[in-house]
Amino acid sequence: MKIYQTNEVRNIALIGGAKSGKTTLAEAMLFEAGQINRRGTVDDKNTVSDYKQIELERGNSVYSSILHAEYNNKKINIIDTPGFHDFIGETIEGLTAADTAVMLVNAQEGVQVGTEITWRLCSKLEKPIFFVLNQLDHEKVNVAETMNQLKAQFGDKVVSAVYPLNPGLEFDSVIDLIDMKMLKYPKDGGKPEVLDIPASEMGNAEELQLLLVEAAAEGSEALMEKYFEEGTLTPEEIREGIRLGMITRSIFPVFATSAKRNMGAGRVMSFITQTLASPAEIPGRPDTSGAEIKCDPAGPAMALVFKTSVEPHLGEVSYFKVFSGEIKEGGDYINLTNLGKERLTQLFVMSGKNRDKVEKIVAGDVGATIKLKDTKTNHTIGDGKVEHPVAKMEFPDPIYTTAVKAANSTDDEKMNSLLYEMHHSDPTLLVNYSREQKQLILEGQGDMHINKVKWYFDNIHKIDIEFIAPKIPYRETITKSAKATYRHKKQSGGSGQFGEVHMMIEPWYEGKEDSKEFPLRGKDEVDLQWGGKLIMNNCIVGGAIDARFLPAIMKGLMEKMEEGPLTGSYARDIVVSIYDGKMHPVDSNEISFKLAGRHAFNDAFKNAGPRILEPIYEISVMVPEEKMGDVMTDLQGRRAIILGMGSDGSFQVINAKVPLAEMHRYSTSLSSLTSGRASFTMKFSEYAQVPGDVQTKLLKEYEEAQKDEE
Repeated sequence: MKIYQTNEVRNIALIGGAKSGKTTLAEAMLFEAGQINRRGTVDDKNTVSDYKQIELERGNSVYSSILHAEYNNKKINIIDTPGFHDFIGETIEGLTAADTAVMLVNAQEGVQVGTEITWRLCSKLEKPIFFVLNQLDHEKVNVAETMNQLKAQFGDKVVSAVYPLNPGLEFDSVIDLIDMKMLKYPKDGGKPEVLDIPASEMGNAEELQLLLVEAAAEGSEALMEKYFEEGTLTPEEIREGIRLGMITRSIFPVFATSAKRNMGAGRVMSFITQTLASPAEIPGRPDTSGAEIKCDPAGPAMALVFKTSVEPHLGEVSYFKVFSGEIKEGGDYINLTNLGKERLTQLFVMSGKNRDKVEKIVAGDVGATIKLKDTKTNHTIGDGKVEHPVAKMEFPDPIYTTAVKAANSTDDEKMNSLLYEMHHSDPTLLVNYSREQKQLILEGQGDMHINKVKWYFDNIHKIDIEFIAPKIPYRETITKSAKATYRHKKQSGGSGQFGEVHMMIEPWYEGKEDSKEFPLRGKDEVDLQWGGKLIMNNCIVGGAIDARFLPAIMKGLMEKMEEGPLTGSYARDIVVSIYDGKMHPVDSNEISFKLAGRHAFNDAFKNAGPRILEPIYEISVMVPEEKMGDVMTDLQGRRAIILGMGSDGSFQVINAKVPLAEMHRYSTSLSSLTSGRASFTMKFSEYAQVPGDVQTKLLKEYEEAQKDEE
């Protein structure tokens, strides 16, 4: 396959909400470029982009697909991303490899949550964007309302570059405001007839072109001066202004298509090849030191693996973007992330499941390789001439948590291994074993994301797995001081066991002074892994307990801190003062004092105003205004405390604090309440005491569980 130079490459990511037509547009673009000779459809399950079995069954994109097409002697790398928020990691990967985002908007629905979410991603990554109003052949299309929403949400720099002349069931024509021509498409789509703009439409076209020219003129001082002098710009100058303005995100052009009928795809591709900046003209991605990586084919070789996928007959495929230099077939490279060594025996340019071999990939271009030893997503490979890797992609925190187990315990080891493999190819899917909860915890971006895992176990791996509600990581503490004495005595022939411990326990808090009730002879302070402290004070006088037994007492205390007296949860923030006890000259040993200390602590804890603490999370819900009441009512039913409300464009934002115990499957409930139009983020805030009725319920449940185990 031809080797494309940096200035011949254009990288785009198709982004937007679900059902906006990204995969259909990708198919039309491949057809326009002659990459395929027949357009597939999502309904017929034969598109180049959605080719995996799970996508064919579900009828929507689950993975990003990397495609390519040559058009106007330029190579366009097209990254088709999923529209559902559950697969946001795939969108982040696609945007990292792309230089420009193509935001598809369903002209029937207007701005959706998916539009909002991907816009914010592009803003964070400082990606240029242009919009494509799609599905203009639908009877319910409302272009004026959709444009108003775009401007209201994203600002006045959203300007039409191409607009539909007759949207609706008879749609077949657009007005090109750059070249000031009408493009009229055949009934079955394809190459348009280029015509003069009808006189009846000229006034509207001139008005809209003026807005475009004004926005384009802001691309440079020279263009602005030319515009002030002459009152207009040539088509070439408009393109230059758009190119410069898009780099600085000061203009967001809008195009018009019916991807399903192949109307407008060619005009979009012409814009990509004639107007969009090359990778070398886009600000470079930083490395881990913060320095900008120059997209220079003559520079040191650096490539970021932005995606990993397992493909039939190929195994693990690593997709990478070359940010500097060249990556060559058969070359030896260093993994700058883990300092391992890799040989790239084969290089490919991928188009869905299809691949073309190449000898090298030049800076700015995207390629793939297979069978890397220890290089995963977010790793940088290079020739060793640079010190710092490419800055890693940042993925959102999970919003859906479940425990998972194999239905048959003999499958546990294999299930665990497969889950960790899935994490390597999908960094937004987190897997870890919680020692506290004694569960394997799976975290993801929503119900669909987690169900994707189940689909693979059911259909590919043939292992029956179960999702169950994760145990809540409660904490236990005390609210007042209490004393307890415990004597451990056991005689069974020969040497026995004897140890007696007297202790007082108190709540610990920042700035707490040492108790004056007993003389302090020593202190052992532990910062607990799960938060909080345990402090053991040695207040023994007269040698009642030998100092050599104090570590054993501390060990007994830690055992109960790891399995609290109330519900078996971790305990925290407690001061223990050992002030008296007894020994036996023969029978006293470490195990005796460990058990005595443990039981004394257990008895004192239950008399010290014990409280259960629960994890509280801050939640931010972005919701359409008309659904605010329903969402707030639901949150209050989950014991949430509303902190405040704000707005983000056309959406309202509800900020609240809510107990984790009330958030299981919240993403599913929120989607049901708002017809999938709302989204949320959440992060840990603090531990707080549970209400009395909740504590009583938890104590009863724990007591019953202990009886069942007996």
